[in-house]
Amino acid sequence: MSRGRSPEPLDFFIWTVEDVGLWLEEINLGSYRQVFEENGVNGEYLESLSMFTTEQILRFIRRCHMKWGDFITLCKELRRIKVACLKGEQEVRRPWWAPSCLSVVFVRAAKRNRQSRVVSLKLEP
Repeated sequence: MSRGRSPEPLDFFIWTVEDVGLWLEEINLGSYRQVFEENGVNGEYLESLSMFTTEQILRFIRRCHMKWGDFITLCKELRRIKVACLKGEQEVRRPWWAPSCLSVVFVRAAKRNRQSRVVSLKLEP
C-alpha cells in the first residue's frame, strides 16, 4: 500500500498496521490509530476478531481503551467489508508484495477463494 492512500477493502486480510490506521481514520475511529499501532493490529488480527471469545474481546477493548459504541462501529465496518467481498463487489487485484509476473495467477486464485477467505462471516436475515 502506498502511504496516505486508503487501503482496498478486499485486501483487508493482508492490511499492514499502517493500513489499519488509515482505515480507522476513514471510518471516523482515528483516535484509536496510535493504540492500534502500538498493539500491532493488522488485517489478519482484525479478521480473527470474529473468532474471539467474550474474554478476548473484553481484553482487546481494555487494551485499546475503546468505548463500546466504537467497538460496535468497528465490527459493523468489518462486516460491511466482508459482505462486499462475498458479493464480489470489490475488485480483485494483486497485493503490493506479489511480483507482477504472478498477477493473473493471484487474481484467479483470489476470485476462486473469495468465499473461503471470509468463512467466518455469518449472514443474518
